[in-house]
Amino acid sequence: MGCMLVMREVNLRSVDMNLLVVLQALLLEKHVSRAAERLHMSQPAVSRALQRLREMLDDPLLVRTRDGYDLSARAHAMVPRLNAMLQDASSLISPPQFDPATATDTLRLTGLDLEMALYLPRLTKALLAEAPKLKIELVPQTADHFAKLDQGEVHFSLTGLEPDFAVDQFHRTVIDRMDSICVMDKDNPLAQGMTLDQYVECRHGMVSITGKGPGWMDRILQTMGRSRTLSLRLSSFMSVADFCEGTDLVFALPERLAEHIAKDRNLVLRPLPEEIPKSDIRFYLYWHARFHHDPMCAWARQKFAELFHPV
Repeated sequence: MGCMLVMREVNLRSVDMNLLVVLQALLLEKHVSRAAERLHMSQPAVSRALQRLREMLDDPLLVRTRDGYDLSARAHAMVPRLNAMLQDASSLISPPQFDPATATDTLRLTGLDLEMALYLPRLTKALLAEAPKLKIELVPQTADHFAKLDQGEVHFSLTGLEPDFAVDQFHRTVIDRMDSICVMDKDNPLAQGMTLDQYVECRHGMVSITGKGPGWMDRILQTMGRSRTLSLRLSSFMSVADFCEGTDLVFALPERLAEHIAKDRNLVLRPLPEEIPKSDIRFYLYWHARFHHDPMCAWARQKFAELFHPV
């Protein structure tokens, strides 16, 4: 008649996991005293642990032979599984490690097209120089600039905006700060210089990322008791040059973005009238609390800090 093996269901809450560490030493040393030395425990304590293990597993584990002690059949079978389990447990509770030289992880970043074009090529080169197997994905920005961070779809977001929800869950660091400057066609009469009145009265274009409310320049002018005529509202910085070139439109933009937009185009950069207060425009690198302690993200943040030093 065949023998049927019946597995007993064990409640892990009733198991002292420290006993498994003792069991590993006993199965390795096959000797109570040597196991005690390995564990820096007293021999009586290990003997008591062995007795509890025998009762829990219903197996002698160590059996006496002519040459000393050897493992029972069940103990022999347990060795590789026990070692693997304790190794997994150790990895689970040990601080995670990140080795750039061998990492094959995927790092995901999002932001507006122009901001990513302005800042991320340098970062990408620096990251791949140290982590050649790392995969980097630049994810298109959505209308809600912080949704992808909140949902865990990306590790970082590059933006000059600030979140209006779950603020305590977002971390950030400043990667750039700058003043604003005017962008206009090189044949625009105002390229020769302009007063505050001329600036206010000209035709203005603006980039509205959110598509809502007045722009930051409108708020500044309001504090001065002035207002301007807005002729064009764009949703992206990438198209400013196409709409500004060959027209009398004037855009007031963050300086670094304006320089990138005007490069190799029929455009010039001119300062705002001196009566308008200086701006302190900041661009941030944001990340969610879920990735704050992630070793890959900590390494990437270090690379950002090394490359970008906002003045």
